[in-house]
Amino acid sequence: MNPAKRAEIFRRLRSSDPDPTTELEHSTPFELLVAVVLSAQATDKSVNIATRELFKHARTPAAILALGESGLERYIKSIGLYRTKAKNVIALSKALIENHGSEVPRDREQLQALPGVGRKTANVVLNVAFGEPTIAVDTHIFRVGNRTGIAPGKTPREVEDALEASVPDEYKLHAHHWLILHGRYICVARKPRCPDCIVADLCRYKDKTQPAGVKPQVEKSILKTALRASGAKPARRARGRQGSSSNRGR
Repeated sequence: MNPAKRAEIFRRLRSSDPDPTTELEHSTPFELLVAVVLSAQATDKSVNIATRELFKHARTPAAILALGESGLERYIKSIGLYRTKAKNVIALSKALIENHGSEVPRDREQLQALPGVGRKTANVVLNVAFGEPTIAVDTHIFRVGNRTGIAPGKTPREVEDALEASVPDEYKLHAHHWLILHGRYICVARKPRCPDCIVADLCRYKDKTQPAGVKPQVEKSILKTALRASGAKPARRARGRQGSSSNRGR
């Protein structure tokens, strides 16, 4: 795909959704970190249901650590792999207290050194919490990158590197969210909603879904409807704001 077409794709995605963000509910970088760790192989909706109650009682590393694994499990048992995730969240909370003064580090290597935190999780935290132009490649972005021809690659890292090298700078900050939302609600895995897609004419996918659907201009409303159906509340921005000492232990 040539640079002009790639830029036009992102221009249209930005026009449809100028200020996208994660569907994971959070109010601090620590809450975001916990939510992203819990979201592995789980839906954002299921994580939000669990964390709404969890964060009422424990929203700092010290408070999470005080729950212990069994206490944390009671809040997240509806999420897949909850025992392993509880173990990791307890361990990363301890590491933050001991090594980072209870603050979430704004550094990829330090983030990835935390239990349960891989490259994708680190990229999400850096992007959403700290405003870094990182691109976290999940299954949706991997599919969209290859299907459309924006950033082909055999592995998530290859797709990430291709996006980092080719996405125009003016679009990099929000590229992750535009692509993940497009993959989650429009360019879906089994039967992509090509008739509803605002970039279908630029997409290189050969097996586009043919039956006529709604006009491409409705993609913005489709995303809004899907967000409401997911049960997610609008995320409160937490760029760089750590949990204050006044609410530790809550």
